[in-house]
Amino acid sequence: MDGGGSGAAPYAARTAEEVFRDYRARRAGMIKALTTDVDKFFKLCDPEKENLCLYGYPNETWEVTLPAEEVPPEIPEPALGINFARDGMNEKDWLALVAVHSDSWLLSVAFYFGARFGFDKEARRRLFSMINNMPTIFEVVTGTGSAKKQTKEKTPNSSSKSNRPSSKVSRAESRSKAKVPKDGEESGDDDGDEEAEEHDNTLCGTCGTNDGKDQFWICCDNCEKWYHGKCVKITPARAEHIKQYKCPDCTNKRARA
Repeated sequence: MDGGGSGAAPYAARTAEEVFRDYRARRAGMIKALTTDVDKFFKLCDPEKENLCLYGYPNETWEVTLPAEEVPPEIPEPALGINFARDGMNEKDWLALVAVHSDSWLLSVAFYFGARFGFDKEARRRLFSMINNMPTIFEVVTGTGSAKKQTKEKTPNSSSKSNRPSSKVSRAESRSKAKVPKDGEESGDDDGDEEAEEHDNTLCGTCGTNDGKDQFWICCDNCEKWYHGKCVKITPARAEHIKQYKCPDCTNKRARA
């Protein structure tokens, strides 16, 4: 399938499964733009430029560029002029708006191919079922809906990134297992109590409190400080796409350097 841009990797699709693979790859690229590459995406959406669109490609890349010149376009076009709303809205709300339009575009492209390849009722049902089993881009970016259920909102009691060093993982896991013993139960060994007490004393690097132990926390891979997700504006879903998290302080230090 043609991708409608320089990052496209055309291939012939004839089945619902092939169209779904195209959908999934484009979706992955757009999620990168709105999560791990969000700073780059934000800068590229300059309101001083002409109408810009966010494209996702079958090779899991993304691009912010002008819309296709041909009329009608080869495939449906994404929302036009996303850059104009950037500075007039809260950044979080603007990203959510772009995510909604991205979901709409992905569906239109998928079912455009469905019509182009002559899918019957069963093929269309199968395609929609596969798409519907995945969280939308909006859910991933905002950490709501099925994306929240799939990621099982994590606390500092559990690791938010699979490639975190083992020492940090063990620290996180031990926090999740530290429980207050019920009446009549043995409290366990003293080491376990000391470890639980240590973790209970962990303070958020931003607000300086350890409130909200049942909330989502994230650990900086650079300074190893813990932060409330809400304090650094990171959702559980967004954390799943961050390979190496750096807190605002570490990020600012690097920028000044």
